[in-house]
Amino acid sequence: MKALPAAAVYPPKTSTFQPEQNVIIGNVALYGATGGEAFVRGLAGERFAVRNSGALAVVEGIGDHGCEYMTGGRVVVLGRTGRNFAAGMSGGIAYVLDATRQFGARCNRAMVDLESLESDEEIAFLRDLIGRHVQVTGSAHAARLLADWAATEEQFVKVMPRDYKRVLQAEARARSEHREPEFEELVGVAHG
Repeated sequence: MKALPAAAVYPPKTSTFQPEQNVIIGNVALYGATGGEAFVRGLAGERFAVRNSGALAVVEGIGDHGCEYMTGGRVVVLGRTGRNFAAGMSGGIAYVLDATRQFGARCNRAMVDLESLESDEEIAFLRDLIGRHVQVTGSAHAARLLADWAATEEQFVKVMPRDYKRVLQAEARARSEHREPEFEELVGVAHG
């Protein structure tokens, strides 16, 4: 299958406003996305990446109800989110920069846990993705975050759906046993 191209949204170079403080794309961007990549230099409106099932996205902040009903993909938010983030999120992973340590109050934790970044591989993935965001959008905000990566890395919160995590763990266990996971095994762990 041919890879989908990356989409980049950013203001004109002659703009005088700070993109990370202004809405650049409206409501419901990436609604139902099944693949591809999106890099947004600025804020998104409400319901960003709702029902995302496979897209990879970097955005500099979002309104209410972000990643609602998300089932796959990865979303990186380099700024503030609105309320009710991750409501009904059953899959995929979101990484949210929580510089003010207030994200926990805006996240709907009915189906997700908030975690620290776990592995060197995950940290490298996130840093590389933010680096790509800088390359394709020219984001000064993201460049500042990378320039002080040691401090930035500590401010990220990983939003992990509980059922999805159990499925990933079952898959890893099967791989360590040199076998493919059985369908029934994955369904069983996904539903506790």
